[in-house]
Amino acid sequence: MINKKKINLPIIFFSILPISIILGSSISLLNVVLLGLSYIFIYFTDRDIKIHDSKPVILLIILFLYLIFNSFISVDITSGIYRNFGFIRFIFFFLMINYIFHNEKNIGLLKIWSAIFFIVLIDIYIERFTGSNILGFGKLEIDGILQKDGPRVVSFFRTEPISGAFICGLSFLVLGYIFNFLETKKKFKIIGFILILFCLAGIILTGERSNGLKALIGFLIFISITDFVKLKTKIIFFFTIFLIFFLTINFSDYVKHRYIDQLYSKMLSKDDREKFVKKSLYLKLYKSGIFVFKNNPWFGVGNKNYRVETCDNSKNSVHKEYYCLTHPHQIYIEMLSEHGIIGAITIISIIFYLAFRIIRKIIDSKNYIQAGCFIFLIINFMPLLPSGSFFNNFNITLFMINFSLMYAVNKKTNIFSKKNVKHI
Repeated sequence: MINKKKINLPIIFFSILPISIILGSSISLLNVVLLGLSYIFIYFTDRDIKIHDSKPVILLIILFLYLIFNSFISVDITSGIYRNFGFIRFIFFFLMINYIFHNEKNIGLLKIWSAIFFIVLIDIYIERFTGSNILGFGKLEIDGILQKDGPRVVSFFRTEPISGAFICGLSFLVLGYIFNFLETKKKFKIIGFILILFCLAGIILTGERSNGLKALIGFLIFISITDFVKLKTKIIFFFTIFLIFFLTINFSDYVKHRYIDQLYSKMLSKDDREKFVKKSLYLKLYKSGIFVFKNNPWFGVGNKNYRVETCDNSKNSVHKEYYCLTHPHQIYIEMLSEHGIIGAITIISIIFYLAFRIIRKIIDSKNYIQAGCFIFLIINFMPLLPSGSFFNNFNITLFMINFSLMYAVNKKTNIFSKKNVKHI
């Protein structure tokens, strides 16, 4: 049974989690740790706690143990050791999120998240249209003239262009929460689809191409699974999404440059294609990551060690294909270069198994929050598209939020629910 007094503080920590992500990696890390410590405290003071589905926890522990092993075989053990040992916080975080949502009434906490989400989304529009967000971040002046079509939108993230990733990371679960409500309010169902278009356009306007493309595909999947609208309506919205996608790209010269001039226009002639292949930073990184993998095929160079390997003058002078940067900017190439074939298979297999083992329950329950979280997990593993470092604090926090809520918000999959007794 949920002890209401003991869970009040964790509920506060959970409610402000999106704000902590905005405030920076150190604050979000602290918030996740506090949620994990809250579970440990509750566990040792409430002996009535019983996990009815231990498989996710066991597999997350196995993933953690692999990461510890990965540290000791790394090129530089000090480089990734904090990242690897620190993964344990997400095991307790997963437990705490499931414990909070074991009480179905706590689903209302996502109202707070939704409010924060839409404040950031509106702020993105403000910055793109005016040149700075409501706090003055993102200003770009040339010869004293404020530029509207400047660099990628930063919003409340000050100097980091990750507002699109933030919106993409929360949009599916927030929209899932709204769609769960709208399913019983069929007269207002159109609102949900308008919000999808609003979110997609906002992500595109940030100038983050990869997140824009992932969001496009994710929202198409999300609409396809909604069952309270007819097929004809879905088809209309499919075309509307593509229309909004291309109209938004053409709305801003900067966004148009990011999506069209830097990609499509360079593929028109053979000379342009050859120049693009030679000069493209991403292709250089992909090629570099593949060569790191070839030189370390079984276990890679170690988590967060791509930079150590490729920026070592004694090595990159021998391996001309190496390109010195933080990571290869593509999730599969990052996995292969830093974890090798064995490590990459271990990580991806655990994640995919834990996601797909409950897919039938997600479909049967028609829980749009769950479905949204599942979609976000899957689009993170889209091939070819660039991506941030998977185990980077910002990215792994958004990933584990969606992963944890995917299990927690449904009594048929919540690991503390007695109704979750039949394993897949």
